[in-house]
Amino acid sequence: MTFRHPISHALVWAAWIACCGPPARGQPSGASATSQPSSAPAAASKPAEKKPYVSKSWGSRLETQPPGYARPLSETGLPGTEAFDWMILGLEHRTRWEFRDDDPRRPILRDDNQFLMRSRGYFGIQKVLDPLRFGLEFQDARQFNSSFPESDRDVDENEIIQLHAELYFPDVLGKNEPLRFQFGRMSLEYVDRRLVGRNRWRNTTNAFDGFRVQLGEAASDWQVDFFAAQPVERRLRRFDPGDDERWFYGLVGAWRKWSQYVTIEPYWFVLDEDRVSVTAADREIHTLGVRAFGPIGKSGFDYDVNNAFQFGDDGVREQRAYAMYAELGYTFQHAWKPRLSLSATYGSGDRNPADRTTERFDRLFAVNHGWSTTDAFTWQNTISPKLRLELQPLKQLRLDGSYGGYLLASDNDAWVTPARRDATGLAGTCVGQELEVRLRYQIDEHMELETGYSYFIPGAFVENTGPADDSDFFYFGLTVKL
Repeated sequence: MTFRHPISHALVWAAWIACCGPPARGQPSGASATSQPSSAPAAASKPAEKKPYVSKSWGSRLETQPPGYARPLSETGLPGTEAFDWMILGLEHRTRWEFRDDDPRRPILRDDNQFLMRSRGYFGIQKVLDPLRFGLEFQDARQFNSSFPESDRDVDENEIIQLHAELYFPDVLGKNEPLRFQFGRMSLEYVDRRLVGRNRWRNTTNAFDGFRVQLGEAASDWQVDFFAAQPVERRLRRFDPGDDERWFYGLVGAWRKWSQYVTIEPYWFVLDEDRVSVTAADREIHTLGVRAFGPIGKSGFDYDVNNAFQFGDDGVREQRAYAMYAELGYTFQHAWKPRLSLSATYGSGDRNPADRTTERFDRLFAVNHGWSTTDAFTWQNTISPKLRLELQPLKQLRLDGSYGGYLLASDNDAWVTPARRDATGLAGTCVGQELEVRLRYQIDEHMELETGYSYFIPGAFVENTGPADDSDFFYFGLTVKL
């Protein structure tokens, strides 16, 4: 069963979400953001509004709008800029050195010693022309000294990743309950970033050409966000165009009325690919899911669960896939704020490459770094339990470490990142284990140091399908924000 009019169906679902209950006026209960929280102060005659509950799940915090490194000029501290709250500016540069010994993602196991540099700049206009607003974000991503050919994962020179106009109405749905209509080039992040993300770790950034409509905000009791856009093709040193053969639609809701117990985020994404080339198959993949998260009373425990189903057409084959992520954490009452968490990941794999159904989950436009520091795994054909500990010994210092295992969900399908596959299923399912540790130190409000190490131990599947050796990954990075 497929739907040939995803926009019309999405609008019907938006109406259903809106009818679940009216927005509370002036008493938001909060949760993780699908847009930037309002900064408007509460009225003096009313009690202070609750801050939104944000999930503690690993890597799920969404980027703000505009991005976090940008701020109004009036907040920079420069003399004579106090009245320029309508102009938003930001500059950010990151240099990261990476050393990889026997990189498991590569067909040939060899050392790599590379430098990655990424510069971003943001300019925006707000308030002074309201309801009309503008945003422009420039990025330059470069790679040096690598032993392997350049790819659009690391290189995208002199590119615009956001250029959009926006109609912003702050009180359409109630006091500080805004309506946004945004059109142009955008970077998108939704739900927990595991299907649609902005790529903080990766040197290049996903971008989309289209429009989106947002009702409500992160502090609202409910929120609805709809978009329709073409994914942008990254072309290293040429202008990145929108892909005319692909459309990506999305409808994301949030119900935060009971956020002291649970926040519910239903979502529906549609990837529609109509290929001109006879060698590429047409695809229409629907991803229908729901995420739920929250604290478990005052016990110190918290949870985050995401379930996603996929259906549609993948060329001549039917798409039938499933993915799940669940995390249970406990925060200790200690000055270092230690949090211990256990997570479980499942992404279905294709059981039989010769039949008319594909069960491999499509990761869409996901952020993959959360699955593995080495970036060797995706949310596809994988089973992965992971134990993680996070600490903050000092205000400026954060530490975390984890241990995880990786297995194939289907022994007939591939370890997707390096494209290793044994269609007979005789190579086994154990891909390997990984130990990870990371340190982040905030030197001041403008500079942050980050360093980390990962050790990968290959399992039977790797040993039976090609080159196999222990792998070390060490990196050191410096981010500067102005």
